[in-house]
Amino acid sequence: MANPIRVAIAGYGNLGRGVEAALAQNPDMQLVGVFSRRDPASVTLLNSDVPVYAMADVEQYQNDVDVMILCGGSKTDLPEQGPYLAQFFNTVDSFDTHATVNDYHAALDAPAQKAGHLAMMSVGWDPGLFSLNRAFGEAVLAEGKTYSFWGKGLSQGHSQAVRSVEGVKKGVQYTLPSEDAIARVRNGEQPELSTREKHVRECYVVLEDGADADTVRETIVNMPHYFAEYDSVVNFIDDDTFAREHSDMPHGGFVIRSGLTGAGNKQSIEYSLTLGSNPEFTASALVAYTRAAHRLARQGETGARSVFDVAPGLLSPKDPAQLRKELL
Repeated sequence: MANPIRVAIAGYGNLGRGVEAALAQNPDMQLVGVFSRRDPASVTLLNSDVPVYAMADVEQYQNDVDVMILCGGSKTDLPEQGPYLAQFFNTVDSFDTHATVNDYHAALDAPAQKAGHLAMMSVGWDPGLFSLNRAFGEAVLAEGKTYSFWGKGLSQGHSQAVRSVEGVKKGVQYTLPSEDAIARVRNGEQPELSTREKHVRECYVVLEDGADADTVRETIVNMPHYFAEYDSVVNFIDDDTFAREHSDMPHGGFVIRSGLTGAGNKQSIEYSLTLGSNPEFTASALVAYTRAAHRLARQGETGARSVFDVAPGLLSPKDPAQLRKELL
């Protein structure tokens, strides 16, 4: 077997831990290190043999890493870390602020191009796999409408946005889809649905001592790109309730393309996910695209890329002949 792809992780929270677990399931990759802003001695990995380094020292390891997987959040971490680390490594990230993806692409592309690196952005299930299925649906059913529904489940990006609010000690956010809206779409009605008609966002928050609940609630529900466009509910609970009821991280959702072909025949394409662990599934997508990023970089590709730019075969450890034989 060829030398394994040398992979490092930047940031070790729930997503970073999921990436470590996913790498262990892919024998063509090797985790060579984790970089953290915390004291490395305080970071406990699943595999104690893997070294943990200070993020401040990351530039020293350019020659030891083939691909760096960025596991920070989209609100504050990735906008800074993505362009910075693209100067030194091929990178893969899960940036998920849909409204600013082109701005982020531009910010990644310039340093990656200059350094001769490849930077894969917005990998995961949405954006990521759902993005691909929206594109497939629109390409195949030229006349129709595309609908994306998320949940019921815990959103990592929105939960981190909740936790970034001053006065929040702990916080999670659940996305709840409208069953009525889903039924109408599956029935081929092609309804016009506003953002508020498709989902509700429900938050559970433990306040810091002395924090004002009304101020925290108003800050959350008026946050642009995350909550302002939705009917958002903020529930305040105590530490024990949070630990007992909000420690798991399930999620899922649907992408549905409802359209017409020929003489008005109704057609529908549906892709769905049911996830027991949102971060572990997102991490598994990141690892698959790490393989693709490494292959593209070895072919001389540079600059920022999204899932639309990657041929599906590059994600698989199987060679083209094996893919044709087994999956075509």
